[in-house]
Amino acid sequence: LTQPEESGGGSVQAGGSLRLSCTNSGVRYSRYCLAWFRQATEKQRVGVAAIDNAGSTDYAEFVQGRFTISEDIAGNTLYLTMNNLQTDDTAMYYCAVDLGERCGNWRAESAYNYWGQGTQVTVSS
Repeated sequence: LTQPEESGGGSVQAGGSLRLSCTNSGVRYSRYCLAWFRQATEKQRVGVAAIDNAGSTDYAEFVQGRFTISEDIAGNTLYLTMNNLQTDDTAMYYCAVDLGERCGNWRAESAYNYWGQGTQVTVSS
């Protein structure tokens, strides 16, 4: 598996939308967990959303109802669709891959084998 690569970040006004993508190549395990994290300036990185091989999803409370995580299995691409963006959503967004396990404690960074380098999302008022 090569390092995941994120794209789709940018600058939007509050209330706008963006869709982030994360592509990776290589063997796809039968069990896995894929997640999005974000890190705002001078803050710790936190989990945003996760999806596993069964299609089960989970979200952080602060994005519930606004963000949707999804996966194109054939294309080895993970997505994060973000609607009604707010200034507090400004952060660097990272995708993370955990091979061999479904999402348990998906918010724990230590669970993931691979990380992308991030894509910046900036929301202005």
